[in-house]
Amino acid sequence: MKWTAEDSVCMSRALDLARSGWYSTHPNPRVGCVITKNEQFVSAGWHQEAGRPHAEINAINNASCDLRGATAYITLEPCDHYGRTPPCAAAIIKAGIARVVIAARDPNPKVSGRGVKALTNAGIAVEAGLMAEQANELNKGFISRMTRQRPYIRCKLAVSLDGKTALANGESQWITGAASRLNAQKLRAESSAVMTGINTVLADDPMLNVREVDTGGRQPHRIILDRKLRFPVAARMLPLEGKTILFTRSKDDGLYAALEKAGALVNYVEGEDNSFLTSVLRELALKYEVNDLLVEAGPTLSGSLLSSGLIDELIVYQAPVILGTNATGMMNTPVVASLNDRYELELIDYRRIDADWRFTFKPLTGQSEDGRR
Repeated sequence: MKWTAEDSVCMSRALDLARSGWYSTHPNPRVGCVITKNEQFVSAGWHQEAGRPHAEINAINNASCDLRGATAYITLEPCDHYGRTPPCAAAIIKAGIARVVIAARDPNPKVSGRGVKALTNAGIAVEAGLMAEQANELNKGFISRMTRQRPYIRCKLAVSLDGKTALANGESQWITGAASRLNAQKLRAESSAVMTGINTVLADDPMLNVREVDTGGRQPHRIILDRKLRFPVAARMLPLEGKTILFTRSKDDGLYAALEKAGALVNYVEGEDNSFLTSVLRELALKYEVNDLLVEAGPTLSGSLLSSGLIDELIVYQAPVILGTNATGMMNTPVVASLNDRYELELIDYRRIDADWRFTFKPLTGQSEDGRR
């Protein structure tokens, strides 16, 4: 497909609009729409939050002129089914729009291909694929939930120069500086949920909510892995906005009742170790519609996720301090007996944040040609 300069400019603008919903659209994807007519910009819109009109509807409603013969640039394939809102494809057809340029196909089985088919059946010229990579990057979590039935998982760690996350006595606040902590708050804000293990809850009583970042009132779910159901009913996170969701292997009905009365949602999950983790992730995707999962946990859970091949991105904030030999390490993993079995990472981004550095890695799974992990 040969795209014009105008096509590229308009889709770039639609992508910028989609980013306006960076913190607010969960569990829906981030989508933007720009409409032109006679090579002139006439309207635009973006999806703000689930349950409210989609980007295409907002753009159509914002138009101040007749849209018959217009071109719509949309970052994701329009829906053609009734969900919380009516189908966008029908609205595009009704508006008389003649051409639709789509960046990415929708991976949702309820949508994929159906939106394009509805438009083409109505005689609308549909072109797809312009800036698809950028559009998909906006919605990695949504795509993961739809295609892998699990969230896109980012594991965040704050470490010293010698790779330690806490002193031997458990003290860890604060290894990194204020700017890094604010940046980490933004990671929370753009996530559907934040997950940690029960040991972190018992040691730190964290709130795991978003602070200092405007999310439009939305708070990510708080996910706690608690196999023996030791979660305290007086935990600071329970009265906060957003759901506190526990996953356990305990069948103690008395504990269930007490925790649910205090405001927690308790889920029983079968399995040990890796099977427990994969079952939890599937529940998060299918039951709670979690797109993007941020893990803020101790070395045991972080190490289990890495060794199970479940981390999509590892984000490390590193401070220019040394905590010493007896301090707690980054991850507890199975013993690596050979360099051929080491965990390899691809550095995909790095940036300085005041005195600290933030590194983003992609764990490399499977075997390379020379037999390494």
